[in-house]
Amino acid sequence: MRTKTLRQTVEFTASPEQVYEMLMDSRKHRSLSGTPAKISRRIGGKFTAWGTHISGFNLALLPGRKIVQAWRATGWWPDHYSIAIFDIKKVSGGSRLEFTQIGVPPNRYSGHYRGWIEAYWTPMKEIFERGKISERTLRRVRKSRDQRIKTGRFRRRISMKM
Repeated sequence: MRTKTLRQTVEFTASPEQVYEMLMDSRKHRSLSGTPAKISRRIGGKFTAWGTHISGFNLALLPGRKIVQAWRATGWWPDHYSIAIFDIKKVSGGSRLEFTQIGVPPNRYSGHYRGWIEAYWTPMKEIFERGKISERTLRRVRKSRDQRIKTGRFRRRISMKM
């Protein structure tokens, strides 16, 4: 079974601890999509996000520094998980997140590539910079949630803009 690896780097005007908390705190994570998220803070603990569209379990956790998860989305091959690595480093003015997702099904690569930007990195940047998510971003997140998830259409045009 062939898969793809997704890599993205994004900087935030927030500390590494704040970035870590946004991803690992269920309530904060929910604020990104407006849908339920339940995230264990234990190694081996399970998580769900975007309702139950995303699920998996924690493989390694270093608070404020690194998250490694076995990660999957609905509609993937049965029992197939990717490995999502969130490597967070302190930089001048905030933090840098180096994200790698290994094992993405090829037919879902473009959707996940755009999805991380639109549903995670952009809302996170806006929350850290302005204290809230813009209406434009909220509309995009809702469209992803309502249209793409419900119809099962995930292919997207990939733009390298972040």
